[in-house]
Amino acid sequence: MANSNGEVRVRFAPSPTGPLHIGGVRTALFNYLFARSQGGKMILRIEDTDQTRYVQGAEDYIKESLQWCGIEIDEGPDNPGDNAPYRQSERKDMYRQYADQLIESGKAYYAFDTPEELEKMRERLKAARIPNPQYNSVTRETMRNSLTLPENEVKELLESGEPCVIRIKIPRKEEIRLEDMVRGWVMVHSETLDDKILLKSDGMPTYHLANVVDDHLMGITHVIRGEEWLPSAPLHVLLYEFLGWADTSPRFAHLPLLLKPDGNGKLSKRDGDKLGFPVFPLDWKDPKTEELSSGFRERGFFPEAVVNFLALLGWSPGNNDEIFSMDDLIRVFTIERVGKAGTKFDFEKAKWFNQHYLREQPDENLIAALKSDLDEGGFSYDQEKLRDIVDLLKERAVFTRDFLSDGIFFFQRPESYDEKVVRKKWNEKSAAILGDFEGQLSGLGAWNSDIIKETLENCASSHGSSVGSVMQLLRVCVTGQAAGADLMKTIEILGSDEVIARLGVAFKRLEVMEL
Repeated sequence: MANSNGEVRVRFAPSPTGPLHIGGVRTALFNYLFARSQGGKMILRIEDTDQTRYVQGAEDYIKESLQWCGIEIDEGPDNPGDNAPYRQSERKDMYRQYADQLIESGKAYYAFDTPEELEKMRERLKAARIPNPQYNSVTRETMRNSLTLPENEVKELLESGEPCVIRIKIPRKEEIRLEDMVRGWVMVHSETLDDKILLKSDGMPTYHLANVVDDHLMGITHVIRGEEWLPSAPLHVLLYEFLGWADTSPRFAHLPLLLKPDGNGKLSKRDGDKLGFPVFPLDWKDPKTEELSSGFRERGFFPEAVVNFLALLGWSPGNNDEIFSMDDLIRVFTIERVGKAGTKFDFEKAKWFNQHYLREQPDENLIAALKSDLDEGGFSYDQEKLRDIVDLLKERAVFTRDFLSDGIFFFQRPESYDEKVVRKKWNEKSAAILGDFEGQLSGLGAWNSDIIKETLENCASSHGSSVGSVMQLLRVCVTGQAAGADLMKTIEILGSDEVIARLGVAFKRLEVMEL
């Protein structure tokens, strides 16, 4: 489906009630990929009708998150088009006419019930063992509304300014059908639906009315949103029908949930806090509590890695390919390959993607990141060696910060030694081998990893042993660590003077350790 001029138009419509969840980023991404794959437009609409839950800074956070991920907005608050404004709070006046249209056509009604009357209704239904009390086609007949009150009384109440809401009048015993692009045909009986409020007593529309009106006025052709909105879809289908827009209503696609890593339930911030991974794209500081929640960006993720990771949460290319740039995704994305089942959030897989994109980075970018961390930490360093260090460590690094944490020994001598390795490997023979090795280093004609390795092999052989018997101990003496990148390359980068000095210090310390 396309609009009147043949253009596909989608929208991402978040509420500024807090930080954008990573699941929301995926929804925005799928909208963007679908639009671009069809040569269409991506609209950002801020759904801020619930002013009681509005959080300062949330809208800017949403926009910055999308920008960081490379999700381009064609129309929105910052680049308005013909459908401005793009904040629902600024569109308040236009919703009333559609609520009035529904009243006039008998598809909606005024409800004057007080909070106390609503609570009594719910208690009465609970006492009757009705598990899910609703204001619906049955209970509305016993409540204070324009369907049960005399017409003159309704008029008086309205003229006196009596607080009231406008509710949709859900038809009785009707089957509501919609064809979902992900789930196929969905059928719901109207008796399971309640008469949702469309216009609140303060004149602000609820999500349901504003959503449908805005999608229609903005020419939205496809509504791609999370599975949690599927129960609301039949109501929206009815609204399109009641407002006379059924022929131009958008197609729906409800995306599968992002699940906890163990698959039991929807992914939440609490899961991230408990398991130690972010569930937001960027760091977020709550303006009221000042609680800081970590984001993928500040944890060291490349936006390309996050996009690639999110694209494969619920969508499949149909083969075993896993690496996709944004352009690749636009080229191959189809909504038909989005699955119905929820998909587990695998943070280790996210790290795997980041490791891939780190290796794809130009060395200059990685060197710059390492220099920044070194300068921030107050380390002194030989700038000429940074390229070799990055080249050595990047096969193991997941984040750019790993260059410093994994290669700290390049910038400061070890202050301690892996005691487990020392206890197992340090003995009279290993000390003799490494002592001979140290003695020969200063006399090497050339300094490279091959010659260094050959020298170590010769020293071990002369004592009737193998390189393997002392390799890990040598690493501990030079770096303090039991494992790491290629040791011979490490020694080459450190230089003969530094390695000889470190071995001398290590031997003295190991000799006096209580082994």
